[in-house]
Amino acid sequence: MKKIVIIVAGGRGKRMQSEIPKQFLPLYGFPILMHTIKKFFRYDNSIYIIVVLPKIQIKTWNKFCNDYKFDYKHEIVRGGITRFHSVKNGLAKISGNDLLIAIHDGVRPLVSLETIRGCFKKAESEGNAIPVIDIPESIRKIENGKNHPVDRSKHKLIQTPQVFHSDMLLKAYEQEYDSKFTDDASVVESLGFSINLVEGNKENIKITTPADLVIAESYLKSTQYYYI
Repeated sequence: MKKIVIIVAGGRGKRMQSEIPKQFLPLYGFPILMHTIKKFFRYDNSIYIIVVLPKIQIKTWNKFCNDYKFDYKHEIVRGGITRFHSVKNGLAKISGNDLLIAIHDGVRPLVSLETIRGCFKKAESEGNAIPVIDIPESIRKIENGKNHPVDRSKHKLIQTPQVFHSDMLLKAYEQEYDSKFTDDASVVESLGFSINLVEGNKENIKITTPADLVIAESYLKSTQYYYI
């Protein structure tokens, strides 16, 4: 089946305390978003990549690609007012049937090839797949002004890429936006589909704060991983 990935990169850098949008911040010598794009090419160099960016950031991204001589083929799409609408804009560029479509956060450059491979494999056989990891710490639930411990083994942390058969995903995104849609799995699940879980990788953090950037930089240096 043909594989497509929509990389959603709509950050503005507020929690990063930076004027530079977080997906453009330098990581190991290159903007974060370039690492993310390259990872999917390393998985499958025939994959079709769509990058969704806010309109005001497209010119800057094109300049970065020129400055860094970043020639990995991808299509740019303008983002929407929410992540839901940004994904929907990306989906509007897709044609054809019997496709596998992944949705991935632009600021998750440390996703492993094993995680990507596992998600696509499961989605091809079962219709969809999302990566998850165990919660390593104790958690408590706050309810009615009180709190109590929760069995963490019954909860998971959700990551991307979230991969779906095209028929399922396109149908789900015909719905009107709902604030309860926290990710693509929740959009699909609202139509009654069951969601399949696969093992993610703990390094696959979403870089949103300065501390996250330090962690990602340290990881790349310690593993001497060659991204670009």
